[in-house]
Amino acid sequence: MQIVTRTQTGVRLESRLLKVLKALATELDMSLGDLLEGIVLHAFEGKPPFSAATLRKVKALKAVYGLDLTAKDSHRLREDGDGR
Repeated sequence: MQIVTRTQTGVRLESRLLKVLKALATELDMSLGDLLEGIVLHAFEGKPPFSAATLRKVKALKAVYGLDLTAKDSHRLREDGDGR
């Protein structure tokens, strides 16, 4: 087990994406922070963060919350009225 220091942060996320992440964390019985740390650590090593079963949960949650964004949308999201 690693001992770490965590920092509170104010990260802005797309609202439907956040809803899916929170619901997934609840489904997996973990905190949102733990889920995000796991996703990032897997990504840093080029490893998929989710099993096939978890991906099925993600797909269902995306449908529930109307999340239609994909990886192609990454770095292309703009807030309404931000002028970009």
